[in-house]
Amino acid sequence: MTLKLTTLALGAALAAGPALADLVFPSLDYRTGPYAANGIPVADAYADYFTMLNARDGGIGGVMTRVLPCETAYNTEKGVECYEATKSEGALVYQPYSTGITYQLIPKATADDIPIHSMGYGRTSAANGKVFSHVFNYPANYWDGASVAVKYMLNEEGGSLEGKKIALIYHNSAFGKEPIRTLEELSKKHGFELSLLPVDHPGQEQKSQWLQIRRDKPDYVVMWGWGVMNQVAIQEAANIRFPMDKFIGVWWSGSENDVLPVGENADGYKALALTAPGDEFGVYEDLKKYVYDEGKAAGNGDQMGTVLYNRGLYAAMLAAEAARTAQEIHGTADITSGMMRDGMEALEITEERLAELGFANFAPGFKVTCENHGGNGMGAVQQWDASAQKWTLITDFIESDSDVIQPLIAEDSAAYAAENNIEEGCN
Repeated sequence: MTLKLTTLALGAALAAGPALADLVFPSLDYRTGPYAANGIPVADAYADYFTMLNARDGGIGGVMTRVLPCETAYNTEKGVECYEATKSEGALVYQPYSTGITYQLIPKATADDIPIHSMGYGRTSAANGKVFSHVFNYPANYWDGASVAVKYMLNEEGGSLEGKKIALIYHNSAFGKEPIRTLEELSKKHGFELSLLPVDHPGQEQKSQWLQIRRDKPDYVVMWGWGVMNQVAIQEAANIRFPMDKFIGVWWSGSENDVLPVGENADGYKALALTAPGDEFGVYEDLKKYVYDEGKAAGNGDQMGTVLYNRGLYAAMLAAEAARTAQEIHGTADITSGMMRDGMEALEITEERLAELGFANFAPGFKVTCENHGGNGMGAVQQWDASAQKWTLITDFIESDSDVIQPLIAEDSAAYAAENNIEEGCN
């Protein structure tokens, strides 16, 4: 039976029975604090997508959804407190939007049989589901991102980075340090010189790092930043006249918030992308009809089509699709968090399904398995046009270098398994 038919059958069965409790999706928001400008569009989109599903479809499989917000201010301790305060509400999946929070929740959520989706962040080796049974980081992880950036630079340089200099300027946190190991391995493989430039939270002081970049004259600068760090870095790059088309941020360093404050000087800056930017997708028609025009939007409506709003939509859509998959697997619409985990591990997002959902040409399809909780490992490169004030994809989605990344994932996850007495295997 197809997923669509199963969902209809579940809905028909529920119509004759008692109403079930809502499907609960906690939202670990940060609408306050130094990273609020980035946290708000993600949180708004996550809420808006589920509002649309309730209004248009009656929820998922005939059961209404409920987004349960909790403010973390991007603070790890508050994030853990939010988890503890909300997990008993029937929470199906947590999306922390913080590598620090994710690291702290991995053992807790695993013990509580609640899955975590750290989409494009968190512990990279969680892509190995044989060790990290309840953690998923599809469609791509930080090591994929580092590899995609290098593969893009290889293409720009005619296939060779031998003798080139690449500087990594990074947020001095678990998040910012994630790509270092991969870039070190890639530097050995491709013969480029890697320099590391940490920036302390929140990232407003970067003069010394950019003076070093001016002295060293790297061929490329890669940035692993978040929040105000990004716009400060782009402005500092402009101040020393570093060429913007040689400056590439990770997908958390490529939103409108990062470039608009810099004005024309940000023109040509590049960043990785998990999805296409803009609002020219079918899902926006339904959002307008069922959410925006009805006055039900979580925000004030000025974030539609922005990079981070689109990322929040994508995260919500993937959560909803995993819930539908769990309903199909277990033959019930009243799923538990453990069932949700099963749905996430069996998730398959096809191009056809993306089109049905209004996400045609939004992102590539992927398939999750026990062995691979990380998806397709693909990313694209986008570039900022300051005059048009818009991001545009300038590449297709690029596959990461699995020959480098998979051994690193196997090594790191094996170490974690040994430290925590985890026996590798699939359920």
